[in-house]
Amino acid sequence: MRDMDGYMLIRHVRMLTPEAGGKIPAIALTASARDDDQQQALQVGYQIHLSKPLNAEKLVTPVVKLVATGVQYQSYG
Repeated sequence: MRDMDGYMLIRHVRMLTPEAGGKIPAIALTASARDDDQQQALQVGYQIHLSKPLNAEKLVTPVVKLVATGVQYQSYG
C-alpha cells in the first residue's frame, strides 16, 4: 500500500464503529514469521496471523474457523 502499511490499515479499521465495519474479521498474511511480528499483528487488531509461504489448505482452514467462530485471536504457522 502506498501511504500506509497493514498495521496502520487495521488500526484505522478498528477505530470505526461496528456498523461501519470496525469489527470486521481480519487476517494478517505476511512474510514476517517472527514471534514479535505475530504479537504485533494480534495487538493492532488482526484476529489471525499467517506467515508465507502457505498452501491453500493452510489459508482456507483459518478463514473458515474465523468465519464460523467469530473473533478469536490466534496464529497459524
